[in-house]
Amino acid sequence: MKISFATNVFPLFDPIAVDDIKDPCPVFDGKLWHMFGSSGTVTSETWKILHATAPEIFGPWTEHEPIALPVTGSGVAAPGVIFEDGIFHMFIQTEFMKSGGRCEHVVSNDGFQWVVLPPALLAIPDTDEDGIYDPHPAVIGGQRYLVYSGMPKFTRVPQPDVYLAKSMSDSWFGPWERVGKILDHNDVPHHNPREHPDYEWGIEGAQLVELPDGRVLLNATCFLPEGARGTRQRVFFAIADSVEGPYNTVGPVLDPGEAGENGHSTVMILNGELTLFYQSRRETTNHRWRYGVAKCRLDQPVLPEVA
Repeated sequence: MKISFATNVFPLFDPIAVDDIKDPCPVFDGKLWHMFGSSGTVTSETWKILHATAPEIFGPWTEHEPIALPVTGSGVAAPGVIFEDGIFHMFIQTEFMKSGGRCEHVVSNDGFQWVVLPPALLAIPDTDEDGIYDPHPAVIGGQRYLVYSGMPKFTRVPQPDVYLAKSMSDSWFGPWERVGKILDHNDVPHHNPREHPDYEWGIEGAQLVELPDGRVLLNATCFLPEGARGTRQRVFFAIADSVEGPYNTVGPVLDPGEAGENGHSTVMILNGELTLFYQSRRETTNHRWRYGVAKCRLDQPVLPEVA
């Protein structure tokens, strides 16, 4: 099911000195828009933490020096950020293509200088969360949550599903209680199944948003079961009455419009509109990842009732 977005701007901006920008996470601090994400190249899967600012959502965006964190790992990227009570809280992965990994928690007063706190979550060896990545914070029903991808050990390619953790202190400082899996491969009919002969990847880039009517929107990335590799990645939505599910999937919701794909995105609900920041690569970007932003009215019938 495609959604009719009234506005869709792509690319939002071009990076200064890197091939690709991925995993957009926009945050408004009351005066300025901050864009956090991953900047680097898919050629070698080498990434730094993107930081850009703008006076308005559509820009113009000013790209700053990448954020340098004293955090170790082979995949320190894909930050999920929230701004609350004058503090930026960033939750960031350390791995994404192998077992292990941590969900690190770092804080900042201005979005430029950051302090590393104890990790929020650690992978649990030899379980379905043998590897964890793509954490994103959310406030649902007044409670603070982290949604993330978790995967068992693998020999060929990761097969992550979507997991949830809840803060037991009603703050972003935790401790965090694992709620468990909230979305499985089998829950997404437009996603490549685990036994697919040309399986590409699992469910990732999840985010949770509370809708005005109290329902919960899960925004994430799937990989279509058909098509050539490099064309299957898609943004999809899922809707539930409760943060723990069950979720009814909607999607894919956004067509690349030409040969290409889109994925890891962030949804914001502003002034009766759903605003979607997403990553996409197309022929027009020489198949390099860029950001786009699309908007639609919430009153159009695009978010179904939960069965």
